[in-house]
Amino acid sequence: MKLKKYLLGMVAVMLCVMACTSKAKEQINQREVTAKLILGHPDYLAMAYGGYRASTREIQPSIAELKEDMRILQAMGIKLLRTYNVTLPHASNVLKAIRELKSEDAHFEMYVMLGAWIDCKNAWTDQPVNHQEESPHNEEEIIRAVALAQQYPDIVKIIAVGNEAMVKWATAYYVAPRVILKWVNYLQNLKVKGTLSKDIWITSSDNFAAWGGGEASYHNKDLEALIRSVDFISMHTYPMHDTHYNPLFWGVLETEKDLEKSQQIQATIQRAVQYAKDQYQQVKAYVAQLGIEKPIHIGETGWATTSNEFYGDPGSRATDEYKSGLYYQAMRAWTQEEGLSCFYFQAFDEPWKDAVNPQGSENHFGLFTVSGQAKYAIWELVDKGVFSGMKRGEHPISKSYNGRLDSLMETVKIPVLKKELKSYQSH
Repeated sequence: MKLKKYLLGMVAVMLCVMACTSKAKEQINQREVTAKLILGHPDYLAMAYGGYRASTREIQPSIAELKEDMRILQAMGIKLLRTYNVTLPHASNVLKAIRELKSEDAHFEMYVMLGAWIDCKNAWTDQPVNHQEESPHNEEEIIRAVALAQQYPDIVKIIAVGNEAMVKWATAYYVAPRVILKWVNYLQNLKVKGTLSKDIWITSSDNFAAWGGGEASYHNKDLEALIRSVDFISMHTYPMHDTHYNPLFWGVLETEKDLEKSQQIQATIQRAVQYAKDQYQQVKAYVAQLGIEKPIHIGETGWATTSNEFYGDPGSRATDEYKSGLYYQAMRAWTQEEGLSCFYFQAFDEPWKDAVNPQGSENHFGLFTVSGQAKYAIWELVDKGVFSGMKRGEHPISKSYNGRLDSLMETVKIPVLKKELKSYQSH
């Protein structure tokens, strides 16, 4: 009997040790954090971040304002941010803010995918753009990104070369894949030399079509070489934009016209989410077709809450807080289940993006308003008290529409019946 009790006791101890070991494997020591470990990890939610609160980027957010935002994002489980360029002070100030927070609180944890902006020759000038040649400023941007990665190795875990720089509808600045390939290879060589940490992952963040998931015209040897060179693919998918440009999935079906308003919208958003999944699968299929194994993560996706243009009431009736919230929640659920990181676009509204049109959709992709109101997508987090005592500027974090769903739903328009949907193709 004693032997039996002893054996049972030993089994219990072994099971406890195994359980503790398994749990430890799921937890990542901050000193050992790498992109490989945190991309796709459920405890490291990702977010696109710009901290601009004014209608111009000439007014840079202060370190104190950035720290305020970092605390809000940490409270909602965000631990991986994406920035977009290193020409302006914003990205370097974000890194400074994170370092200060880490020094103030040993438990504060935040990492960055540092974006280096890439342009073609004469982009954003009054000269004719040349998409076959790159801007001479690209080299300076890459050098600055390298310097920041060296200065903040505990925070910068990824460098992204370019943002939607290869997709051809970015007519103001897009470049050929060979330009992105050149700089990705440059950074990969710095890792080999030890100038950059071998654990930093290098990518480019671009539309699904530019990664081979769309038209065959994008398929070429340079893109294939780029896919081989990056450590992972950061792909963008925006069903909201395609409610105007390619509304094949949008609109209420004939079989849904007698459903409740909320049910009609939920069914429509489910098709939008499936549209995003299909674009992911198209990129995945193209990469597999090349015989390449490469992680793919969602570098950007989002859904604006306001538009007086193509996506609002005059157009596809896509933008409001209810539809945006449904999309956010569904995309988070899918990517978590799939083991993908999703750099959701974006944390806060940024009024500089379309300063001449305050109701333009580009200003309203945030999960929070500029004044710190949490939109419908994250009302539940407010209810849980995760933002208790927090402010953005002078405003405590609160729910939009005073948290009243009935008030929100009064502003929500049902998309037209699919059979009546007119083409919203741009000219």
